Amino acid sequence: MTTPDTAATPQPATSVTPAAAGAPRPGPLGSLGPVGLVLAGGISVQFGGALAVTLMPRAGALGVVALRLLVAAVVLLLVCRPRLRGHSRTDWGTVVVFGVAMAAMNGLFYQALDRIPLGPAVTLEVLGPLALSVLASRRAINIVWAALALAGVFLLGGGNFDSLDPTGAAFALGAGAMWAAYIVFSARTGRRFPQADGLALAMGVGAVLFLPLGIAESGTKLLDPVTLGLGAAVALLSSVLPYTLELLALRRLPASTFAILMSLEPAIAATAGFLILDQALTAPEAAAIALVIAASMGAVRTQVGGGRKKTAAPEGTGLEGREG
Repeated sequence: MTTPDTAATPQPATSVTPAAAGAPRPGPLGSLGPVGLVLAGGISVQFGGALAVTLMPRAGALGVVALRLLVAAVVLLLVCRPRLRGHSRTDWGTVVVFGVAMAAMNGLFYQALDRIPLGPAVTLEVLGPLALSVLASRRAINIVWAALALAGVFLLGGGNFDSLDPTGAAFALGAGAMWAAYIVFSARTGRRFPQADGLALAMGVGAVLFLPLGIAESGTKLLDPVTLGLGAAVALLSSVLPYTLELLALRRLPASTFAILMSLEPAIAATAGFLILDQALTAPEAAAIALVIAASMGAVRTQVGGGRKKTAAPEGTGLEGREG
């Protein structure tokens, strides 16, 4: 669910190493290596999602989203200090739509988490970016990847989704559609705003839009110190930390490789669900997740092989979580 969150700006498929760019040697976080940074970001997103599930009985799904967006917006706005003047009406329209997509993606995903396990929720959500990748490529081989993904969805639902709450599954699919929109408007925002300024402003828009919903559902529960602390932890794990890690990684990693690594998000989510929430997978569910991961990786490799640049998914979110 990721997600992040792309920071949210998709990067070109050509990496530039710090040495080649004359940049200083990486700090402690950069010493993990770009692949390690991406995996650490993915783990952070999904364990943040698992923590959010434990917080829902205290604050409700909408309350958790409101806290996550609010804390992440405050942190990013303080760090980035984006310039508010000098932007066109189109610039502001783009960042507002980006913020709406971000809020909708998180809101729908957390509604799904309130009803179905974390692993299956992320697997259904990742179908949005997968569909975007397949449609962007327009190559015949992508029929194979689409068929694999559909087979995974069929297995995940036990043939008719009796094994999953249908409302939760619908919320997860809706979150996936918003994730695809998030990727598109993340790219547009990144072209119009420097560094992570657009992300910070969009996060602020999302927080302003969602806060009334969180207050309506949870009211004064959001002011409980424990709830505030856990909500801040969810924001840091699911948004701020992965955005930072993935931004560092994308400076030294081809976007195509980044997207393939993001395809592993359902497996990371299933692991987090098992370790923190005791959500064990059945054999068909494990096979379903494997099929969706294979379809995502295949779609990315096909797009790169066809000479097209793969759009890296936004951080935090999952193919970035990502949503998560």
